[in-house]
Amino acid sequence: MTVTRDDVLQAARRIQGRVRRTPALQVSPTVTFKLELLQHVGSFKPRGAFNRLLGAKEQGLLTGQGVIAASGGNAGLAAAYASRELGVPARIFVPVNAPAPKVARLRTLDADVVQVGNEYAEAYEAAVMAAEESGALLVHAFDQPEIVAGQGTIGLELLDQVDGFDTVLVAVGGGGLIAGIATALGDSARVVGVEPELAPTLHRTLAAGELVDVQVGGLAADSLGARRLGTLAFEAAKSYDLRSVLVPEEAIVAARNELWHEYHLAVEHGAAVTYAALRTGAYQLSDGERVVVVVCGANTDPSTLS
Repeated sequence: MTVTRDDVLQAARRIQGRVRRTPALQVSPTVTFKLELLQHVGSFKPRGAFNRLLGAKEQGLLTGQGVIAASGGNAGLAAAYASRELGVPARIFVPVNAPAPKVARLRTLDADVVQVGNEYAEAYEAAVMAAEESGALLVHAFDQPEIVAGQGTIGLELLDQVDGFDTVLVAVGGGGLIAGIATALGDSARVVGVEPELAPTLHRTLAAGELVDVQVGGLAADSLGARRLGTLAFEAAKSYDLRSVLVPEEAIVAARNELWHEYHLAVEHGAAVTYAALRTGAYQLSDGERVVVVVCGANTDPSTLS
């Protein structure tokens, strides 16, 4: 099972008018921010969610039973938002430790929220069982072709918005975002994953050369806490020679605060990892290299910024 650039192009046509074309902000001669935190419900996730739901609707698979999804927060928000916009019910399974702002936001989107387990994997198992019993459409957080293709539309936008770039830094949890962007860009640019040291899912998988389970934790685990890389992301990693760099907790905190003080961007910890990679030198620019930093999520408590 793979995702092709044609799938990404089809997704772009399908979701046009449903999602925002987010800005690309050049912050230095060599660094551009892709401000995906300005997407509907505060993250890139609606791109994949709309593609999944609209594709299912085209096939007659989106019924009155609605949608079921599992999420640490952002994927659930996206599924709930897309479901509300398309007029179908959504039931979202989240871990019991999911951030309170994300849970509260889910409820404002009319979702039925079910809290179960201590991490995403446990919530996902419960969601799969519920979908099988009810006949609802299961929307995966990162490992479905329609989800990956939808996230890849960010890459297509970058090709239109940024006048030449060499590298894109992408936060990695389960890998749907990096797989989609890499597929969209092909050999047009290098795509590098950035992960917290305490959630090195892609990093460990690349080292092992196969899919492995990884212990995850830390400040960004609510959005980057997948224990196992998605199969589609693993295929993309092999096809596009993806690599991963790791950043420590203290660097994520510092980058998040700097994004607020320097650029007035209030981001969640998972969205700060890409900027942290530049600040710490975990990813070092070569002479003249032009890099895009994907800033992917804003669902955070602003009172925790300092």
